[in-house]
Amino acid sequence: MLYPNTIEQKLGFDKLRELLKEACISPLGRSYVEKIRFSDNFGMVEKLVSQTAEMKKVMEIGEDFPSQNYLDATPFLKRAAIEGMLLTLEEFSDLKASLQTIRLCLRFFENQEPESFPLLSEFAKTVRIDRAITDAIDKIIDDRGQIRDTASPELARIRRKLISEQAGIRKKLDNMLRSAKNSGWISEDVSLTVRNGRMVIPLAAEHKRKLKGFIHDESSTGQTVFIEPTDVFESNNEIRELEYEERREINRILMHLTDQLRTFVPDLQKAYAFLGLMDFLRAKAKIAIQMNATNPTFVNKQFIDWKDARHPLLHLSFQKQGKKVVPLNIELQDKNRILIVSGPNAGGKSVSLKTVGLIQYMHQCGLLVPVADGSAIGFFQNIFIDIGDEQSLENDLSTYSSHLTNMRYFLTLANKRTLFLIDEFGTGTEPGLGGAIAEAILEDLTKSGAYGVINTHYTNLKVLADKTEGLVNGAMRFDGEHLEPIYQLEIGRPGSSFAFEIASKIGLPNTVINRAKDKLGKQQVSFEKLLKELDIERKVFAEKNIEVGIKERKLTQQLSEYTKLKSNLENNEKKLVNEAKQKAKNLLADANQLIENTIREIKENKAEKEKTKTVRTELEKFGKKNLALEEVEELPSEDNVFEPEDGAITVGSYVRIAGQTAIGEVLALKGKDAEIRIGDLKSNIKLNRLEKVSNKTYKAATGEKKLKTSSKGVDLNERMMNFSFNLDIRGKRGEEALGVLDSFMDNAIMLGYDELRVVHGKGDGILRTLVRNHLRGYSHVANMQDEHPDRGGAGVTIVKLK
Repeated sequence: MLYPNTIEQKLGFDKLRELLKEACISPLGRSYVEKIRFSDNFGMVEKLVSQTAEMKKVMEIGEDFPSQNYLDATPFLKRAAIEGMLLTLEEFSDLKASLQTIRLCLRFFENQEPESFPLLSEFAKTVRIDRAITDAIDKIIDDRGQIRDTASPELARIRRKLISEQAGIRKKLDNMLRSAKNSGWISEDVSLTVRNGRMVIPLAAEHKRKLKGFIHDESSTGQTVFIEPTDVFESNNEIRELEYEERREINRILMHLTDQLRTFVPDLQKAYAFLGLMDFLRAKAKIAIQMNATNPTFVNKQFIDWKDARHPLLHLSFQKQGKKVVPLNIELQDKNRILIVSGPNAGGKSVSLKTVGLIQYMHQCGLLVPVADGSAIGFFQNIFIDIGDEQSLENDLSTYSSHLTNMRYFLTLANKRTLFLIDEFGTGTEPGLGGAIAEAILEDLTKSGAYGVINTHYTNLKVLADKTEGLVNGAMRFDGEHLEPIYQLEIGRPGSSFAFEIASKIGLPNTVINRAKDKLGKQQVSFEKLLKELDIERKVFAEKNIEVGIKERKLTQQLSEYTKLKSNLENNEKKLVNEAKQKAKNLLADANQLIENTIREIKENKAEKEKTKTVRTELEKFGKKNLALEEVEELPSEDNVFEPEDGAITVGSYVRIAGQTAIGEVLALKGKDAEIRIGDLKSNIKLNRLEKVSNKTYKAATGEKKLKTSSKGVDLNERMMNFSFNLDIRGKRGEEALGVLDSFMDNAIMLGYDELRVVHGKGDGILRTLVRNHLRGYSHVANMQDEHPDRGGAGVTIVKLK
């Protein structure tokens, strides 16, 4: 079900239909374009879209697929089906050319694997063109669309005689023409011509009495007459009679050929339906290629999951101008099925809305859609839209009344299979009342389970979307610094209308703008301000995420290299150990051999003192050479810095956790637990896990002196939760601003932040200068710079910490 009946005009599908007609070659294809309708049959939509996808593939890879002579011969077939009717030579010529195109289409699919183009190949198998009729037409009509001389023996005889007569009469006329030129009756550049189907001689009017014959015509100036000489009059009559005979014979041949064709008309009509479909699918595929359209995953349930969706008509228009459309990423699921889009005027809300409607409508009309690969598209039985002004003088409807009429229709018929689109929801009446009615309508639409996209400026609808399941906020992004739209849809947060900023840029007096803010109230102004600041922080965090991603990749690479190095070191260690063991074995074997030899020599020499002494000396040399130990420098152990101290652990004692190197101070004793401070962190540890250490050990480990007063410790988790890297000191006096800045810097340094953002505004630059001069006094500050122009420029200082 569609609503209203002008939905195609409102979405722009009527323009797309015209583009499809222009892309068709023949009336056959254009007749299919006229029949395009939105389908609520899932199987039908799937089939139509798949056919188009197959044809797009054919056009991308099928160089042999025909691209001409998609001629509509169906009117000829209707006449041929009537007994006694004959088709003209021109009609048979078109029939022959178009049948050849059909045969080429069929041959293309016959030569392909069936699984390559399953739907089109299957359809092609149902088309039958009997070779008997195509051979019969080829036998009669040549490739130039003329009757062959061999079409019949009688036609061949007539044409031979006709050629002979024409040659004879030309010979006579050439002689007469030459004689006339010699006599000066005509100029040298004149040649024979034909008038009323008869060969004649052009002759100057003043000499027309000098050549006997019949005057057929004269020139527009009257200075030349065209004379058929008396000597060739009979020959011309003979030629004329032969031409009549030729015409009668051709008609007889065409009548016979039409009779042959008549029995094949039913099959040929089906073949031309196939040809029309091919022309239509070629047009759809051609448009799809132009807009880089795809066939997304089609699922028989209600949802939208589109990546890089582009408005089809806008894409084609921008393509001609060499520009690119900003793509739309949108996802509507069961829990977030109604998107509330907000943002400034001229920010792209209406284009986004129509993009959603037109793409869904296109797909359920059987067309490919301009979304990126990886997208998925759902199925809706109803599409309702409320776009534009439906003011009606005939029905006495105002703009707001027409919107409410549409809403009544939506509320009555919307269900879980409905997609609705509403542009500028609730406008046309007093804002307070319009916003309240819009909120009530939205609550009922949410209960219906329908899916939809709504554009609005009403804050109450943004708040409702934030706290209601089924609704989700969306914002058209806007450059708050330059007050220019970015045309990107961001789902998950509401957008600001930037009304005050745009008014200021246009040049509205500041006094008027400030009074408007006062009249609006602090709550609304703060809400808009918060939206803008959130947008700035989102941009900053997006850049930080990119940096973190780069660092993570580097860390992963370094970890991989470390793991590889560790594995190599372990392998090398094993190799060294194995080599050492092998050397030890060899050394032991040599030593054993030497000892045995020594014992043997001592026995053989019967323990002679000199010989025994010499053998022992050699044995000692061997031992010193192979068994001496290398000197190893002893490295200081980390454990050496700990000097344990006797005595019980009390408040103020210095301790370390057993088995660890961290040194801390005891802040309090709680039964068997002790609260200790290690650096800036505090923690509760069991007493039996603590070892008391000396003051010297504490100083050596931390470089600190014992504090005279007890420290209360710092809860870093709490500070981390409450800390924001973005400090806004706009509107504060100098002394107050510097106090806030000092507290901000203390927390940032303690928490280890490396980059901070201080928003001080531009103005006359006084607060900026004060802030930067003060920050230069911090030894932790590495440098300062202006923020990117898109996020505040000179009104924001980026502080880099060491």
